[in-house]
Amino acid sequence: MTTVASLSLVPHLLIKPSFRCLSRKGVGRYGGIKVYAVLRDDSADYLKDNHHWEALFHVDDPGPRVPIEKGQYLEAKQALDVVRFDIQYCDWRARQDLLTIMVLHNKVVEVLNPLARDFKSVGTLRKDLDGLQEELAKAHNQLYLSESRVSSALDKLAQMETVVNERLLSDGSAFANTADCASLDPSTSLDTTTSTSSTVRVGAKKPKRRSLNISGPVKPYSANLKNFWYPVAFSGDLKDDTMVPIDCFEEQWVIFRGKDKRPGCVQNTCAHRACPLDLGSVNEGRITCPYHGWEYSTDGKCEKMPSTKMLNVRIRALPCFEQEGMVWIWPGDDTPTPTIPSLLPLSGFTIHAEIVMELPVEHGLLLDNLLDLAHAPFTHTSTFAKGWSVPSFVKFLTPTSGLQGYWDPYPIDMEFRPPCMVLSTIGISKPGKLEGKSTQQCATHLHQLHVCLPSSTNKTRLLYRMSLDFAPWMKHMPFMHLLWSHFAEKVLNEDLRLVLGQQDRMNNGANVWNWPVSYDKLGIRYRLWRDAVERGVDRLPFSNEIESGS
Repeated sequence: MTTVASLSLVPHLLIKPSFRCLSRKGVGRYGGIKVYAVLRDDSADYLKDNHHWEALFHVDDPGPRVPIEKGQYLEAKQALDVVRFDIQYCDWRARQDLLTIMVLHNKVVEVLNPLARDFKSVGTLRKDLDGLQEELAKAHNQLYLSESRVSSALDKLAQMETVVNERLLSDGSAFANTADCASLDPSTSLDTTTSTSSTVRVGAKKPKRRSLNISGPVKPYSANLKNFWYPVAFSGDLKDDTMVPIDCFEEQWVIFRGKDKRPGCVQNTCAHRACPLDLGSVNEGRITCPYHGWEYSTDGKCEKMPSTKMLNVRIRALPCFEQEGMVWIWPGDDTPTPTIPSLLPLSGFTIHAEIVMELPVEHGLLLDNLLDLAHAPFTHTSTFAKGWSVPSFVKFLTPTSGLQGYWDPYPIDMEFRPPCMVLSTIGISKPGKLEGKSTQQCATHLHQLHVCLPSSTNKTRLLYRMSLDFAPWMKHMPFMHLLWSHFAEKVLNEDLRLVLGQQDRMNNGANVWNWPVSYDKLGIRYRLWRDAVERGVDRLPFSNEIESGS
């Protein structure tokens, strides 16, 4: 009996089973099941192209637990169950072999019992011992064989994961045309370690391994990456008489409110003698330079020059807009898009904390960290993941062309929102405890927004907003904001020491994405999206709606 499975569609199984298995009799050894694989997407005629299929591995017949008849089509889950049952059978066989050895050892003890010698001759005892020794040798050999079969079965799953990971990486680059792929920037490219054959021959030759090449010192930011709306400050931090200095793409800016109470963003450098304007003050909707008192409006025009003749002087100003409690700027040269994405949680949530931090890491590395939840039970053992068990498998389930999905086995939904935002909704029961298998099954939730503004190639301005859909009264408790800030800083420090180590090694030539695995899917898609933006492709991957301003 032979089972045929199109592993080219395995990545899509994470949302909905889409490949089928066909069983046939009279093919394969030992009455078992052979699994075949082909790396291609034209599944409509896959049954006609049997010569393209390559044997992936062979498993023992799992028996009646997975009834397979000739010509029967199986869903993807059933096909994977075949492999799982094979491993369970091998494990059961090994346990039986071990039990046999224990029984034989007990018989040896009985034969050597001094009381037994009084009733049996030396010849009889020797004959019994020889027989038991022969049975023990056979049992030990069978146990070694069972151990090898268990190891082989686990290797089969590892081979399947390798194929899935390869397709996971190649799916992202499918959105770019051939010319775009040929011109992929080597600093953010896909590497292959073996030949690029379209069919994988498992057993005869290992499949090619692809990795994202994120290594070496961070290069200057592409102008294309600037052509997006970026949230840079919370509205609550910008009073009528205050200012917020920021760095964005290696340039210094300052935000303040004009006479109409609307925010503006101007160059943080006086046109006169290059003095930082944020060292001055804001009066009547104008920012005043502390050196000679020159005053600028939110459009960058100098409206007052004390002690000298008035000149027509202007400093750079960026398009600036306020929406849903956040201040946004457009740092690019292209015409700003007419819409700004909404970052608010769903109705029913109350904002409890808004925190801003300046971090000494490149914003891409910080986004890589935020888009990865598999590290939580290893890294955050003293904060939110304290007491979490380490699951056998961690998966991020997402549509084929999307930048959002949910984590399995954690009840957490997550989305990367271009150009630099991460939104997540977590189902909780109490601090440190997760509840249910999905956010829909949870009664209470925590919503998080992380904005990673690229200040410079080694600095990020992080905006963090935390909301809850329960206990709104907590927002008004004294010192709660300080408590949330302390907890957020503690969680961040657990990550920061690792990301700083990555950055140091990356600057010395190490590749921080050398060996991606299945739970790295969202981080991989972010990197492929960013690479497409920096190369200026016409259509960005993973979404029909995400377009750059170019």
